[in-house]
Amino acid sequence: MVISFPGWSQGPVDSAKLLRVLTFNIYHGATMNGDFDLEHIAGVIRKADPDLVALQEVDFLTRRARGYDLATELGWRLKMASVFGPAMKYDGGEYGEAILSKYSFVTTRNVSLPFTGDREPRTAVEAVTVLPSGDTIAFIGTHLDHTGDDSDRILQARMINEVFGSNRYPSILAGDMNAVPGCVPIGILEEHWAAAYDRDAPAPTFPSGKPVKKIDYVMFRPEERWRVISSEVIQDSVASDHCAYLVVLELILPGSKQ
Repeated sequence: MVISFPGWSQGPVDSAKLLRVLTFNIYHGATMNGDFDLEHIAGVIRKADPDLVALQEVDFLTRRARGYDLATELGWRLKMASVFGPAMKYDGGEYGEAILSKYSFVTTRNVSLPFTGDREPRTAVEAVTVLPSGDTIAFIGTHLDHTGDDSDRILQARMINEVFGSNRYPSILAGDMNAVPGCVPIGILEEHWAAAYDRDAPAPTFPSGKPVKKIDYVMFRPEERWRVISSEVIQDSVASDHCAYLVVLELILPGSKQ
């Protein structure tokens, strides 16, 4: 489903400042067929032709992922730069988030997010890159807690705002937030980040076989520096239990939003 935002995309579009942003929870490289088919996952990403990708549930040298560094492997298949941000040790390796990019990285950092008790640790990985237009931006990928109550997601959303809410560069936040529009964690994020979805009818992203709820997001700040051109939920019931979510953004000059 492709959704356009005519209210946000009026006026001429500068193709040199367009960004295709994808977020995709890849289910640690497994597929819904029960096999391990990285080329199928890469194919979904390749067809979307993104400039930047936030990947969640990414394994690094684990036994279940057959010893692959998934971020590097997918980057190689797609001819994109990659960076992995570990959240925790797991199954002989590590587990966390990754970013893929058509452009090289100026800096990267991995920020551990708060969690409580024996819940899974979470992280946010950031890459600063320079676009072909010469503009510098920051891109952050994350995956919030998946358990039944919002307590850890609230802590994690607040930490994301605290750490990345004052970035010096225009910024994009993308990932699996495990939270539906209108809930407390999303409300906290949207205090600092504008989000690219139709608030009247949010397109669902999970589960991939028959999506019924939106939990995958692309957000951006400051709002006046970005214009949403379109968004698309990419439904592939084999590649992962999540749909990939693609948003096309335009980086604009301050004060020029239509």
